[in-house]
Amino acid sequence: MEGNERKIHREPIPLTAGIAIFIGFFTTYALFGNAINTKLTAILCGSFIILGIGLVDDWFKTRGKEFPVLPKMVLQVAAAFVVYRAGVVFAGIYNPFAEKYIFFPEWLKLILSITWIFGVTTVINFTDGLDGLAGSLSAISAVTLFIVALAKGRVESAYMAIALLGSALGYLHYNKPPAKIYMGDAGATFLGYILGIIALDGALKQATVLSIFIPVLALGVPIFDNLFVIIKRFTEGKPVYKADASQVHFRLLNLGLNAKQVLVFLCLVNVCFSLISIILLLLNV
Repeated sequence: MEGNERKIHREPIPLTAGIAIFIGFFTTYALFGNAINTKLTAILCGSFIILGIGLVDDWFKTRGKEFPVLPKMVLQVAAAFVVYRAGVVFAGIYNPFAEKYIFFPEWLKLILSITWIFGVTTVINFTDGLDGLAGSLSAISAVTLFIVALAKGRVESAYMAIALLGSALGYLHYNKPPAKIYMGDAGATFLGYILGIIALDGALKQATVLSIFIPVLALGVPIFDNLFVIIKRFTEGKPVYKADASQVHFRLLNLGLNAKQVLVFLCLVNVCFSLISIILLLLNV
């Protein structure tokens, strides 16, 4: 159960939905996706790591404690490394001006790939402070990344996006305001982890200089909001990972909007970002 100053609800609510999202995603993908291969095995192993550390973190929260940040970060980076080793890699970029593909050195591939997956995992988790918000933003991003992956011929990533969309929508049925259940850090980090993989494997893998912005815009609200938060905390001398109420949904609530208005507004903003992302895709930049 969970109830604290960063979660906008009135009473303790179960934190078990992350397990259901995990099972729903992999069951759907196993039924309709491609056959089991090295990459899928790595994603499953990485997801177990993400879900496991998230459940431990949630267990600590139910007892009014905070799980240490460092081991959580180390394990999330390890989960990103697992899929990197299986081929989910930001390998290079096509420069249309020079008309050639630039392959990154191995050390840069490693840094960029792990930073991206770890970063998306983190920003989705940070949005989980309002009924329906993290699930709704994840669903919108999943639809966008499905279109991107399909357009780029990345069928495996497209299947993953649809499976994730289904899991997110199933969760939202019970998480819409007022929420009956929460996914906790386990579910939020899992959604972010899979979205990061889909974006990297389905959009960034064959990126050009300008099309890098396609997956960034597809995840626009979580990414831009948390960049603002990180910069704000850094300039104020606060620990970047110290939880507070500086996310955009808290700022909008402080301006006088109610929870449902904030949810609708941020979803519409993310839809706008997603449409811009699709326009860039159609322009074939």
